[in-house]
Amino acid sequence: MLTVLIPCKDEIQHIRACIESVRPIADEILVADSGSTDGTLELVHTLGGCRIIEREYVNSADFKNWAIPQAQHAWVLVVDADERMTPELAGEIRRLFDFPPPCDGYAVRRDNFFLGHPIRHCGWNTPRLVRLFRKEGSRYEPRRVHANAIVASGRIGHLTHPLVHHTALDLDRFVAKQQRYATWSALDAYDAGKRASLLRLLTHAPLRFLQLLVLRGGILDGRAGVVVCGLAAWYTFLKDAKLWALRNCRVSANESATAAHMTIHRRPAGSRAAA
Repeated sequence: MLTVLIPCKDEIQHIRACIESVRPIADEILVADSGSTDGTLELVHTLGGCRIIEREYVNSADFKNWAIPQAQHAWVLVVDADERMTPELAGEIRRLFDFPPPCDGYAVRRDNFFLGHPIRHCGWNTPRLVRLFRKEGSRYEPRRVHANAIVASGRIGHLTHPLVHHTALDLDRFVAKQQRYATWSALDAYDAGKRASLLRLLTHAPLRFLQLLVLRGGILDGRAGVVVCGLAAWYTFLKDAKLWALRNCRVSANESATAAHMTIHRRPAGSRAAA
């Protein structure tokens, strides 16, 4: 009846807790890995009861759209490795399948944690994500980042209980993730013909910070909320800066490669080659 799909790469910190949380409702646990090197897959093998598929990662939507058709069951629930199924949500999903579900997809909200701190505001508490859907007729939209699952019939319900999302256990890894996502987001914006104007570069990030901190209540989450809002504003500026660079970089690809080569191989002044 239900396949739980867990996309992952280098998630040894999370994968055990994620898998154990979904066991009560999963008829199949499908772990889709994109090149883990930290022992994640070895741990999954040790835990047992999972089927593993592997492929190179292009982007999130592309990867999930490759994995979804490989599910053995008619319904798929996508749970990221840094998310946890709660007993309440598991019970709600079990009851949903006591009878034929009236909708073809279901959206769920998330309770978010940042470095162990609950984040109830900062704009993180608003979007519901379609995570439970019929395999047939459901795919992720073709975007590099922040793609949503699209249910062809449009019949989407809402689940009451949330997933628990441990969005960051390590600040450096979180910032590195923002770097990757900003690049993909800028490429999506570039493909859509968008531009980073001077006014946007000057105002977008500061206004985003104030919006999240004040209008979205980030200040109510204390110092953790201030950090989250600040990082979101930095991410906003980074996306705009990368979009500007895509359209305005005056260094050709060949010049860029030559400059990098010279930087790597140039010896400091006064240095001598080894004998």
